[in-house]
Order: sequence, then C-alpha cells, then structure tokens
Amino acid sequence: MRAIPPGRVAGYGEVARRAGLPGRARMVARLLSGNGDRDLPWHRVLRSDGRIAFPPDSPEFAEQSQRLRAEGVRVENGRVRGQAAAATLDEQVWGFGG
Repeated sequence: MRAIPPGRVAGYGEVARRAGLPGRARMVARLLSGNGDRDLPWHRVLRSDGRIAFPPDSPEFAEQSQRLRAEGVRVENGRVRGQAAAATLDEQVWGFGG
C-alpha cells in the first residue's frame, strides 16, 4: 500500500496481487480492518468498482473521503471518479496485460 502514490488509488484485489496473493482481496480487507498504523495509506485502497467499502454514514467513510479529497482525488457519492485502474505487474513489466 505504501507503493500507491498520493492522489492515486488501487483495489483490494490489486494490492493482494502485488503482494503475491492473487485472489485474496478479502484477506487484504480483513488485514486493513485491524490495522493500527495510522501512517499506512489505507485510504487509497478501494473496492474493485472504485467505491469506498465503509457504510456511507460511518466515521470511517467520512475520513476516507476526506483523506482522498485532500490528495486531489475526486470522490462523488462514495466512488472515486476520473482514475484508471492501477497497472498490473504484467503491464508495468511488459507493457500489456497478462
């Protein structure tokens, strides 16, 4: 997650793939839910459809929205707009998807 630059986002599944754990998006979400490191950029991780995973009326939803907006990310109705999905490892290395 620390590799996700400010102002960019990635999905739980992409974080899992980059950690060498393809198909483990739920595990990433579970690990993040117990995270105590306030410096970890957890707010840059979203659902695969670009939505914030917290309920809209929760304090966590408000905090994630605020943190993303502070980095210049466009958030509308709990969904990040205007960003392409993060490049996969194959795209980064070979210039195309696997």
